[in-house]
Amino acid sequence: MNSIETHELTRTFGNRIAVDHLTLSIPQGQVFGFLGPNGAGKTTTVRMLAALIAPTSGTASVNGYPLGSGNNDIRRSVGILTEAPGLYDKLTAMQNLVFFAGLYDVPQSRAAQQAERYLKLMDLWDRRNDKAGSFSKGMRQKLAIARALLHDPAVVFLDEPTAGLDPEAARTVHEFIRTLRTEGRTVFLTTHNLTEADALCDIIAVFRTRLLKTGSPDQLRSNLFGRGTLVTLDSDAHPWADTVRALPFVKRVSSQDGTLSIGMDDPDAMNPALVQALVTAGAHIRYVQPASHSLEEVYLELVGERVKS
Repeated sequence: MNSIETHELTRTFGNRIAVDHLTLSIPQGQVFGFLGPNGAGKTTTVRMLAALIAPTSGTASVNGYPLGSGNNDIRRSVGILTEAPGLYDKLTAMQNLVFFAGLYDVPQSRAAQQAERYLKLMDLWDRRNDKAGSFSKGMRQKLAIARALLHDPAVVFLDEPTAGLDPEAARTVHEFIRTLRTEGRTVFLTTHNLTEADALCDIIAVFRTRLLKTGSPDQLRSNLFGRGTLVTLDSDAHPWADTVRALPFVKRVSSQDGTLSIGMDDPDAMNPALVQALVTAGAHIRYVQPASHSLEEVYLELVGERVKS
């Protein structure tokens, strides 16, 4: 079952296209990473899917409810952390959550229980009686995340949830997102932290007004750069590049300092022949390892292509 479906979803502001014919399918219970530069249309997409603004054209459904006629049902079934979440500074953390639970129609008898649960998950229980106005930026962010979960939504939109957080607080949020996944909830995550996206997301979409590419982090790496092997030698690697390039199964070779980067369709099967060819030619190999590319390399390659096109 897909928690979110969009077809040609589009939003314009005057003559500016913010979201251009977006088509997506996001399975239930997955962490979906929505990556793109500032101004790419990510927040506009979240606001449309959370039924906060209407699309200019196209269709979408969230939790089975169609955007438009099902807006009230969508709002009841999603939680959202916005870029600038508002809290009542003169209320305590507990009072804030109990108040917002009421706005979500959480029964009064259950509101305090929900507030306690999420304050503990966010490591804020010891500060439950402190006013929100005394909280640091990171603590306010964690309190806002707790607020978005009070009604146990099936889909959670988190817009830059770790922005401005210290490493310890960010780790708490990461663990919380993993908890949401184990509970079968769908998390729609926008972030500029590519290491975070790589570690947390089952599926990633790279977006810049239009959808550029989707897939798991490993699929994106493989599709863009292919598979390969890194061979580290005990001397300059450049003289050995031609030896490797002559092998019929090698698709590409580059060298830098003492390392050869070699592209192949099936490194697991071809690595023994590769090593044998180098050793026979006289190369002294220090070690062999799979070639890997960071999600940052994937992202910059895709966004760069969009800028050039």
